[in-house]
Amino acid sequence: MSSQTEQKAVQMPLTWRDSCSALLIPLNVCRRDKFYLPWECDHERHTYENYIRRMKELSKQKSAAAQDE
Repeated sequence: MSSQTEQKAVQMPLTWRDSCSALLIPLNVCRRDKFYLPWECDHERHTYENYIRRMKELSKQKSAAAQDE
């Protein structure tokens, strides 16, 4: 998890400040440095997307478990 100081330093919008912000900061820094070229920053993008996918799966599992109870 990134600190509020880090989030302010990279001017991250308030709506994006959540548990995945620690992965989003390096991705956005890389994107800015590489002029948003789609073939650059693949590692950072895949890391961020995999985290988001895992969190969505976990959320579905939790909601399914809550419905079963």
